[in-house]
Amino acid sequence: MLTVPVISVATTVATTVAGSCKGTIYLTFDTGSQSQAELIAATLRRHQIKATFFLANEKTVQGDYSLDMSWSPYWKKLAEEGHAFGSHTFDHVYVVGDLPEGRIAVKPQFGAHAGQTLQWTAQEYCQELRRVDQRFFALTGKKLDLYWRAPGGKLTPNLLKAGQACGYQHIGWSPAGFSGDELSSEKFSNPVLLRNLLDKLRDGDIFMAHLGIWSRKQAWAPENLEPLLSGLEQKSFCFATLREHPAYQNLKQQKK
Repeated sequence: MLTVPVISVATTVATTVAGSCKGTIYLTFDTGSQSQAELIAATLRRHQIKATFFLANEKTVQGDYSLDMSWSPYWKKLAEEGHAFGSHTFDHVYVVGDLPEGRIAVKPQFGAHAGQTLQWTAQEYCQELRRVDQRFFALTGKKLDLYWRAPGGKLTPNLLKAGQACGYQHIGWSPAGFSGDELSSEKFSNPVLLRNLLDKLRDGDIFMAHLGIWSRKQAWAPENLEPLLSGLEQKSFCFATLREHPAYQNLKQQKK
């Protein structure tokens, strides 16, 4: 579906002068297997780009979980560098569907009830969102920003109301901003996915990838992240966290 001229990657990172920006891209990353976490952080650091991270307590390639204390140095450094953070539900809880009286059928991927279909009230879902905030504060001494992302990006009317009721703004991603890192690498090669992004991303788009995906055999980030950022910089795009997005900049970071 997509074809590509290859973008050459410069050995040094070009810095785009703010006044010359022809548009802004908002990079976001969800937790996952964490196999690419260090690479992604280092690449953003090298390009002096700030991104937004949506956190859940997911099993990692190290055998621990992404919000264990073993990950405290990683999250703390990103927080100190000025990145933004939102909730992705603590146990990476998928919505199954709406129930009467505002209740929600959900299925956690991790935790004590992994794989079970549960019936939650809006308040119980709110508590799940806030569990991430509580753990993040324990890991970094900082609070989350006031946004969240449902696993899989799937929403229902009751789920959206539940998030809004406890003060969180749901933020998905732009159609052009889907990295494709969850797709089959046999059907969607990295060069195809890269060209798709470089061709279609526009000013104001929200990009989404993961810090590692278990299922994809050919990992997306090692091959694609550097040329994606360099290619967008060559097009005079700048980057910002969701704190600077016009639709969400009025959402203040929670106070300690």
